[in-house]
Amino acid sequence: MTTSTAATRHAPTRFALMGTGKMGSLHARVLAQHPGTELVRVVEPRETQGREIAERFGASWQPDFDGLDDVDAVVVAATTPAHHELAARILERGKPVLVEKPLAATYSQTKDLVKRSEAADVPVMCGLLERFNPAVRTAREFVGDVWQINGTRHSPFVSRIPTGVATDLLIHDVDLAIGFVHGDLAGAKGNFGYFHDTSIEGHAEDCAEAVLRFATGAVATISASRISQRKVRSLSLLEPERLIEIDLLRRDITVYRHVDDDVPADRDGYSQQTVIEIPTIRYSEEPLAAQLSHFLGLVDGSADADAERASILPPHRVVHDVTMSAGG
Repeated sequence: MTTSTAATRHAPTRFALMGTGKMGSLHARVLAQHPGTELVRVVEPRETQGREIAERFGASWQPDFDGLDDVDAVVVAATTPAHHELAARILERGKPVLVEKPLAATYSQTKDLVKRSEAADVPVMCGLLERFNPAVRTAREFVGDVWQINGTRHSPFVSRIPTGVATDLLIHDVDLAIGFVHGDLAGAKGNFGYFHDTSIEGHAEDCAEAVLRFATGAVATISASRISQRKVRSLSLLEPERLIEIDLLRRDITVYRHVDDDVPADRDGYSQQTVIEIPTIRYSEEPLAAQLSHFLGLVDGSADADAERASILPPHRVVHDVTMSAGG
């Protein structure tokens, strides 16, 4: 094997990044730092912001794109309304694409992108980042038969986010619930709350409560809010013999197992015994970097692109169904 052949084989995957907001800036950093990638182009219609990110990470800037011949794959971190158009154009050019969640603004657009990806045999991935949380990855290794799930994802109000919490927050825990329950979805419904004047005018919900039912009989109750006074990211999984609590912010796990309850004969009162275990978190990689590594597997064919496509629609369908049941 010649030196040039070896260099070609081990060359980093060249990326274009579209969008340089908060998430786009984070993607730019990870793309520039990952040993398997090279950020070569930043696409951002706002010249000042686009040039600043491009120069910081050694890439070129342009306001829009036509050809993508100089890149191997693309990350889309633009605003949600732009996702469908951008991703469709990228797939038409035969380039694998990782799109920030939600994949598109509507469920019909999401289905269209998945169909385009399948028809073109080009990988598409949605940035459902909590899949790569170290605590979630660890829990997946030992979680068994889940009966009940409770998820809470609350945040203080952030005016920069124009969309509601269903696609911004709720979708994450919906996706996790689907991943932890080994069974098909049987239905989903929900209720929304609107409190800020701008939210009411824009029909963007401030809080959402969703209930998911599964064919196994399992039930998941998910709460999302952007009007909280503190940030909460928690998920509890009830099994027949254990309660598994995952703190997604601290990235830790606590397991509770009730072993005994007794009413002593010699005194009034009630006592319980619960065994508490704290599993070791087996992963330390930053979720965004772990997500990128998984996407690279889709790009080079070592990961299953069909399975990835199949995992996109269920959480988006639930958010759609919940929105419809809430009158959205």
